[in-house]
Amino acid sequence: MSEAVDSNEESSRELRALMALSLAEGIGPMLQSTLLAVFGTAQAVLTQSAESLLTVRGIGPKTAAALCRSELFPQADAMLTECGQAGIDVLPRNSPEYPRRLAEIIDAPGILYRRGVLLPQDELAIAIVGSRRCTAYGKRQAERLSASLARAGFTIVSGLARGIDAAAHSAALRSGGRTLAILAGGVRDIYPPEHKDLADEIAQQGALLSEMPLDQRPVPGLFPQRNRIISGLCLGVIVIEATRNSGALYTARHAMEQGREVFALPGPVDSLASDGCHELIRDGVTLVRGVDDVLESLGPLPVPAACSSDRTVHSPRELALNPLETQVLNEISSVAVPVDDVLRKVAVEPSRVLATLTVLEMRRLVRRLPGNQLVRYD
Repeated sequence: MSEAVDSNEESSRELRALMALSLAEGIGPMLQSTLLAVFGTAQAVLTQSAESLLTVRGIGPKTAAALCRSELFPQADAMLTECGQAGIDVLPRNSPEYPRRLAEIIDAPGILYRRGVLLPQDELAIAIVGSRRCTAYGKRQAERLSASLARAGFTIVSGLARGIDAAAHSAALRSGGRTLAILAGGVRDIYPPEHKDLADEIAQQGALLSEMPLDQRPVPGLFPQRNRIISGLCLGVIVIEATRNSGALYTARHAMEQGREVFALPGPVDSLASDGCHELIRDGVTLVRGVDDVLESLGPLPVPAACSSDRTVHSPRELALNPLETQVLNEISSVAVPVDDVLRKVAVEPSRVLATLTVLEMRRLVRRLPGNQLVRYD
């Protein structure tokens, strides 16, 4: 019992130190990762002398002085108290609730502020990003793709901005799916302000996430930095309506560097709003027309560990199946199997199995072949 208490106290001290480290002026995600790699823990970083800190590559006198400020821990205590009062969770990188895929990137945030809930199925996420000043065509396509992907079992990730981002979030919510909004500022004060109601909905059906303290305003330089988190959370990024200078292209570049899939939706050939998308397609990015293009590129997907440990998802739609549907589907493979074999292996009434097979056919998870045989869709 005492070991558990000691472990909890140590975790609390390290979280407090991580918070203090994140509040130090001049400490970005890469520098924070470097310091933790050199000294091991945030507590160890903040007990170093200025002379010791100056031996770390990238640390100059001004940054070393900022790390030695005595005010850092009181500021961290105040921030943690404020988060607790506001119902905002603080997730350190070593937390079991920290998104696994995001933790894999080289410049993962040391701390995430979260308003809402993350679920295991959020590991199967797709980002949809694009222009704030989108056309009617772009908005329509963002809504169509977001709704289709949400119904297929994907969590939709975007940046809560005007235009394409808002269309993607809203369509996912209307489809009963999950969506995550990644903010450039703090999760307390929503930007743009007219999206406050949308943010509240997202917090009920997903989460708002940021690496920034609650009182941080979303200044221009933070948006490109934020975009690496959008791509880092996802299996892939879909770009819809991006000009050649669009911030959405930063997200696409981050995705490529992180080994994520990148998709671009084409627009009219003479549309300046889609110039960036057309350049991506010309350079080899996957052209996307609908959800099937995304599923085909991603291929079979591993089930999130908290959902299952012994199977592979051939389509995200499988995550929405009930236990009986999953049991029946597991008896069918890419090799044709007679219906009678399935009826014999599934220990429930044949009428229920046949009804379940009909549902799986309607969802395009299995198809019937001549000779009363079944096979999974590729």
